Amino acid sequence: MASERNGDGGKECAGENGNGGGGGVSLEMPEIRYTRLFINGAFVDAVSGKTLETRDPRTGDVIASIAEGDKEDVDLAVKAAREAFDHGKWPRMPGSERGRIMMKYADLVEQHAEELTLLESLDAGKPRMATRAVDLGTSVRSLRYFAGAADKIHGETLKMSRQFQGHTLREPIGVAGLIIPWNFPAIMFFSKVAPALAAGCTMVVKPAEQTPLSALYFAHLAKQAGVPDGVINVITGFGPTAGAAIASHMDVDMVSFTGSTSVGRLVMEASARSNLKPVSLELGGKSPLIVFDDADVDMAVGLAISANFFNKGEACVAASRVYLQEGIYDGFVKKLAQRMESWVVGDPFDPRVNQGPQVDKVQCERVLSYIDHGKREGATVLTGGKPCGQSGYYIEPTVFTDVKDDMIIAKEEIFGPVMCLMKFRTVEEAIARANDTRYGLAAGVVTKDIDVANRMTRSIRAGVVWVNCYFAMDSDCPFGGRKMSGFGKDDGMHALDKFLAVKSVVTPVYDSPWL
Repeated sequence: MASERNGDGGKECAGENGNGGGGGVSLEMPEIRYTRLFINGAFVDAVSGKTLETRDPRTGDVIASIAEGDKEDVDLAVKAAREAFDHGKWPRMPGSERGRIMMKYADLVEQHAEELTLLESLDAGKPRMATRAVDLGTSVRSLRYFAGAADKIHGETLKMSRQFQGHTLREPIGVAGLIIPWNFPAIMFFSKVAPALAAGCTMVVKPAEQTPLSALYFAHLAKQAGVPDGVINVITGFGPTAGAAIASHMDVDMVSFTGSTSVGRLVMEASARSNLKPVSLELGGKSPLIVFDDADVDMAVGLAISANFFNKGEACVAASRVYLQEGIYDGFVKKLAQRMESWVVGDPFDPRVNQGPQVDKVQCERVLSYIDHGKREGATVLTGGKPCGQSGYYIEPTVFTDVKDDMIIAKEEIFGPVMCLMKFRTVEEAIARANDTRYGLAAGVVTKDIDVANRMTRSIRAGVVWVNCYFAMDSDCPFGGRKMSGFGKDDGMHALDKFLAVKSVVTPVYDSPWL
């Protein structure tokens, strides 16, 4: 880290002195315009009148009080979505018209991108510049991609074995329940909302209680774009109440959830206990990054830093298990330590800053507890290992060496800025250790040998494997996991599948000259 040590041995955040890690940044904060639930095209208070607080992770101070939705509010939202689906224009509209409205929606998000960037950075502690380029940029691209897909949803002609003709229809499944996480609020909103809109579904969206601000703003822009009332409804609230009400609702036709594996289990259970609605789950991960001896060390180090510390490690695909072949290990460790000296933790509105605060106090304490576990289990701290700053939820980027596969830090998802370095000898060993996890979300391979790359990509059991790159995600690239990382795809045309039901239509054919 670039900043100097305090007298007590801890590190300062960039420009912290006296301003809570704010870096002396002079920036007018955005007005918080939307704090109520969005149901049937209007902002309304929660039935109970309750509110929850969303807090600034830089300081812990309250940003705003937001309506706290509960079961009664979910019932109202689902009723509106059901009416819009059963009797409204959206599913009956030509796909080209839905696409036109979605393109306008994307234009509006782009026009308001600066204000949305400030909201997202303030609410989630994300560096402003990266949020504008990555989070808002990805959101706009996702909307435009699926706008283009809206009139390209096709069935198939079936070659029946008897005197029948058959074809399939791909119909919108109905009312979708979309539950999104706090680490990428904007990206996750549109990774689910955009394909659902393209398919002709209506929906109830529950953003994470930690980061509700952008979702409410997106709801406002949807109405401006011409999305009919009732098609998009946003319920802010807590998972065990509002989220559970969506997952168990008898009139919700499917649920798409991104979050922890433990909560994913609850979503599946709620589906089973209610109407057996289909479920799509994008859950946790413990992804490996495997670096072979022939790799370019500078590139490998850069990939490892990005794969672990981008978004302060709050990423389901974070490559927190870094396996280094013996010949490259020492050089990699030395260069990594050097590179981390210039890594800056601090106020996400400061353009010098690489890493902002963790999203809230609970997550900060959770990450610090894992760091303590690593120390107690005998791993060696190469860099970091402590909280950072006098206020807020800042943690030094932490790199452990001497990590064993059976240590907690090597087995469990940490969801914070923690990297574990481990040695391996052979390709066979790398494959076995990479797959020795209950997760299967992502993996990275760094090598110049195409044969090694091909063998690794075909052997690792994960939803995506990146070769000589990481975080190479795109609207056209299907994303989703295996094993306890879940099932179902976001992004790519496969993302439409969960929002569509396949219906077979068969009629007899009489006196046909051919079959």
